[in-house]
Amino acid sequence: MSVLVTGAGSGIGEATAHLLCERDLKVAVTDLDEKAAWRVGAELDSFCTVLDVTSRQSILEAMDEAEAAIGPLDCLVSNAGVSSFVPFLEMPDADWNLMLDVNTTGVFYCGQEFARRLVADNRQGSIVNVASVAAKQGGIPWLAHYVASKFAVVGLTQAMAFELAPYGIRVNSVCPGYVATSMQQRELAWEGELRGITPAEVFALYVKDTPLARIETAEDVARAILFLLGPDAAFITGEALSVNGGVLMD
Repeated sequence: MSVLVTGAGSGIGEATAHLLCERDLKVAVTDLDEKAAWRVGAELDSFCTVLDVTSRQSILEAMDEAEAAIGPLDCLVSNAGVSSFVPFLEMPDADWNLMLDVNTTGVFYCGQEFARRLVADNRQGSIVNVASVAAKQGGIPWLAHYVASKFAVVGLTQAMAFELAPYGIRVNSVCPGYVATSMQQRELAWEGELRGITPAEVFALYVKDTPLARIETAEDVARAILFLLGPDAAFITGEALSVNGGVLMD
């Protein structure tokens, strides 16, 4: 099975690429950061290339290159995303637009171009979109743009699942909580500044909010993604799987 992972140069995407390779899947490592993509690709002895999820041309080129290298793609993990902390009343248009462009439109572009290939070849497949706990609750300060983008991912996932089911294409999403990544390190600093506390104190609040009493790892999310991609989830589509240690129980 061949899988293309976006945003695979770090965090959840990197952990997912590693886990998929460990399970002997063929992985196309893609990221906007060329150095990060090449680093992970070299670690895994896997195909890698640059992919900008906001550009259809970049997506088409990356998918063409991936299929030439590892064969027809069977699965897609739309993981690439960005975040920032900005009070709603102070949010510039640029921050709003970037969040929606990467986190939502990028998922739409990648999913559409991938599904078109499967339908054209009369092949079945699976898509997992990475959303967030913020896709299920809006009561999070300073993240209106992020919340909106991730709510949209869950809704888009359901719409994709419904329309693509007749073609044998399953579409699901995962909703992580507080995941220990380089993105989280930036978020700890941003939130600490806005709250007037240290990043370490913010980290302690995250742990306190998590019933399982630890910060989530990227590998926790990767295992859920692997499950949704594989045969054990053959009758699951349109779901938004919470993987958050109990932060939000829905």
